[in-house]
This record gives sequence, C-alpha cells and structure tokens, in this order.
Amino acid sequence: MPLHRRAVLGALPLLAAPSLLRAQAAWPNRPIRLVVPFQAGGATDVTGRVIAERLGQSLGQPVVVDNRAGAGGNIGADAVAKSDPDGYTLLMATIGTASINQFLYKQMPFDPQKDLASIAQVNQVANGIIVNPNTAANTLAELIALAKKDPGGMNYGTPGNGTSGHLCAELLKSRAGIDIQHVPYRGTGGVLPELLAGRLELAVDNLPAYLPHLRSGALRLLAVTSKDRWFTVPETPTVAEAGLPGFEAVAWFGLQAPARTPQPVIDKLAATTLAAIAEPEVQAKLREVGSEPRPLGPAEFSRYIAEENAKWSEVVRISGAKLE
Repeated sequence: MPLHRRAVLGALPLLAAPSLLRAQAAWPNRPIRLVVPFQAGGATDVTGRVIAERLGQSLGQPVVVDNRAGAGGNIGADAVAKSDPDGYTLLMATIGTASINQFLYKQMPFDPQKDLASIAQVNQVANGIIVNPNTAANTLAELIALAKKDPGGMNYGTPGNGTSGHLCAELLKSRAGIDIQHVPYRGTGGVLPELLAGRLELAVDNLPAYLPHLRSGALRLLAVTSKDRWFTVPETPTVAEAGLPGFEAVAWFGLQAPARTPQPVIDKLAATTLAAIAEPEVQAKLREVGSEPRPLGPAEFSRYIAEENAKWSEVVRISGAKLE
C-alpha cells in the first residue's frame, strides 16, 4: 500500500472523532419522549410530569410524556427497552418495572437488569391501606378481622399486577393470614372511581392521588406501609404500628434509558435530573403530591435496585404470587 494511502487511512479515526464528539455534544437536538408506564393521574404520572417539565427547561428541548399503561408497567418499560439507545426515549421507572415484575411474571418481554440503564432515582412514596367509608373498619386490625370472617369475600384494588400496591397487599395477606382477592386496574385512575363508588372495599396504592379524597372524608386511610409515619398523614399509624412488626414497603420512581445509551448522554441526563431535584421549587412540587425527594445518581440507583431485587424476590416467593 502506498505510504500516502496508509497515512490517509490511519488518519480516518482522528478525522471522525471530532464529528462524533460534535454529534454527542449536540444532544439533544430534538424532543425527548418520557414513557410513563401507567395511566395519567397516578404517582408515576405526576412524578414524570414534574421531572419532564424541568428537564425540558434545562435541556432546551421538550420532554413529552407518553402514557403507555398495562401489564404492571411492562408494556411501557418494554417499549423503552426496545427503543434506539440514543437518549431520545426514556422511562419513568417504578419499583414494579425495575424490580418486582421480573420475579412475579412467568415470562417477561424484557430483562430489566440487562435491557435498561439507570439514570437517577427521583423520589419515593408510601403506600396506603385505603377503604371506602362504608367499609365497617376504622383500623387495620378491624379490617383484618373482617377479612378473616369472610375468606375470599373482600376485594382489593391496585393500579396493576406487579405494582408495589399489589405486592404490599400480598405481603399483608401473608403476614396477617387473610384471603382477599386482587382486582388489578390499568393505573390509579382506574382504582379511584371504583373505590369512591363503593364497588371496591379496599385499595392498596401509592398515597399521592388519594390525599384530596382522604382530606375530604370521601375515603378512609387505615395505615401507611412506610417504616415511619408519612409526612403528609402523620396522624396515621404504620402497618408495623398497627400490629404487623417489621412491615415496610415504599414505592419509588426514577429515570432509566435503553441499555447501550451513550455514557455521556446518561451522565448529562443524570446531572440535569439531580440538579432539578435539588431545586426548592421541584422539591415543593414533589412534596405537594405526597412524595419525598430521594435523589440518587446512576451508580447509587443501580445499587439500590439490586437491594430491592433481593427484597422483592423473597416477598414474591413467600406470597406465592405468580402471573402469566
């Protein structure tokens, strides 16, 4: 090969490098889609919209929320897992999509540990044990007593299979020795009308969307599932205080991207997200809807997910819950 041709070929990587760097530096140069794997109105959706608005302002491109509900969040999460890893499709991940579902479903359309990359954890919320006021229970102990009198006769609603509400209730069933029937919906927006109308006696779900109805007296909160009393309802006992020591299950939310998304894009998204969560205005918005900010970067978020995997795989095993 002539010397001059070798020199040209050898220089190609160097010539290409600046253009690749420019392309990377140009991200984002078009709108970003944030897939929320549940219906509008629930805690996942509210969190997604708060973060989408602030990310859009910081990144200079719209971050458009795309609600894709179903299968406990698997439909939306699968869509992201199979998207191009270019930073333009993100997931508002939940405890279900990132941790619980892989142990609960017999077949998963994606592998949350291999197909999705952690960006940042955003916040966490307590679940509530919530009843229609016509239900003859003012405390969790009374609810458990009612359920024991009529095995299989009480229904509980959740925003879907694999959600933290579902597994909280399964853990409650196991710990309390009761038999109540699961009615999964396609999000909190499906549960609320049924509970308000009295067609459901009980819901186990993230607290935020229920707070206005609890404050008005339209619904009754019997207990929260967090380790300590929750800041929005400090008068309400925890499940542990109500008679089941050691009971704890907090839902959480964070951003993920398809695996193989360029690391500089992940880093930029993480830095932008963490900066947003640090802002008093964003913290106030997250707390207004009953959630607690819990910022974690990519590495810390990944470690936390691994810890949750260990916990929830055991909960699923103990409960015996399995879904097709």
